[in-house]
Amino acid sequence: MTSTKICPQKVGDSELPWREAGLRYNSYSQFLRGFFGQRVQKVSIDAGFTCPNVDGTVAIGGCTFCDNRSFSPSRRIPRQQILDQINDGISRLKRRYRCDQFTAYFQPATNTYAPVDRLRSVYETALTHPKIVSMAIGTRPDCVPDDVIDLLSEVAERTYLSVELGLQTIHDRSMDWMNRGHYYDDFVDAMERCHNRGFEICVHVIIGLPGETHDDIMETARAVAQFPIDSVKLHNLYVVKKTALADQYTSGEVELMGRDEYVRTVVDFLELLPPQMLVERVSGDAPGDYFLGPSWCLDKPDILRALQHELESRDTWQGKLVS
Repeated sequence: MTSTKICPQKVGDSELPWREAGLRYNSYSQFLRGFFGQRVQKVSIDAGFTCPNVDGTVAIGGCTFCDNRSFSPSRRIPRQQILDQINDGISRLKRRYRCDQFTAYFQPATNTYAPVDRLRSVYETALTHPKIVSMAIGTRPDCVPDDVIDLLSEVAERTYLSVELGLQTIHDRSMDWMNRGHYYDDFVDAMERCHNRGFEICVHVIIGLPGETHDDIMETARAVAQFPIDSVKLHNLYVVKKTALADQYTSGEVELMGRDEYVRTVVDFLELLPPQMLVERVSGDAPGDYFLGPSWCLDKPDILRALQHELESRDTWQGKLVS
């Protein structure tokens, strides 16, 4: 665990090292490697939380696209104690990567959706692990009341903290389709209250939502570009089993975006983002046991090659259209 207080809002404001290195977007993995001096991998942790659109507080059934088991390794096995989850996750990651520093990633469900005392206990437990150098907390914009933000600010005094707010889109009609149980105004309120509290703010966006045109997606991109945030995760819409979206997909009601269109759209999106904004992810997928489509998103190296080719062939980069 690092004892250095992080001020993520200052990251990259001066020299744009990613451009100096010949890259075409501000990759989060490269930033972490530079910040910590080595590769840092995320260890998924399941703290047993639920969501307000699952337990009936704002809706029932969860998000249209969501089966938390498909997003998180920790929810595909019987839940262990937090430190045991970290140890097992580190063991798995070390078999794939050369790494010795890790992020405690509270990933499945809504990880600020509990009383502050319980949240503090959960976060503090993860921070006691000697290999944990940072923390990421996935949550919803309607689940960060002021007392929780105060706690997050306390955590950020002790370690690098990223708080991931699931926006997905700025269009309320798409929020209704997703059964999110909140709207764009809720996100704006949460973002403004989290701003300048000492932790990184990361925003999730889904590209390829049913009914959204290219112009709709670019409206979301322009809005994200104006947000006082630090990073963004871009995901293609993909389908996992036992979800409402799975039924819509198998019936032909929903069509998924193809790889080439997705890559072109991501590049269009990146061109509108400020060059200081970190890009944490450019696509998403799920394990084969849960996955239905599209098949192209399972080949991440191919997506990255296609993205790089599109950037180079258009001679463009993140922020090119930012005035």
